[in-house]
Amino acid sequence: MALATAATFVWLGMVLAISFLEAPLKFRAPGVTTVIGLGIGRLVFRALNVAEVVLAVVVIVGLVLAGVPAGPGVLAAVLVVLLIVQLALVRPVLNRRSDRVLAGEDAPRSRAHLAYIGLEGAKVVALVWLGVLLLVAA
Repeated sequence: MALATAATFVWLGMVLAISFLEAPLKFRAPGVTTVIGLGIGRLVFRALNVAEVVLAVVVIVGLVLAGVPAGPGVLAAVLVVLLIVQLALVRPVLNRRSDRVLAGEDAPRSRAHLAYIGLEGAKVVALVWLGVLLLVAA
């Protein structure tokens, strides 16, 4: 259970630090153009998503090995669904738009970006809730 708890809070910290701190701040740095910011963002979010998949597996394995009750299991499943939606449905749309911008096209803003932010917010809530449940169950 300690493994699942630690992975949950590491995952939470990564999402908060990257999605809600690094991502918006990088565009405010002097000399960072939209093209540079998008290029950096794609690399950072690709790495974050790989780490999230690994952490999701660690959380699930930890929960299975610990025989944790249904509540945390349901939250872990919700987190996996949110991550799959982000990776399979939203990220491809965002990648197509950023490809256009990186190619020099003046692409309109995408509503997919708002969907991604909403999913990140939902993951934060689920991760906090899961972490608290795991701490209480320990």
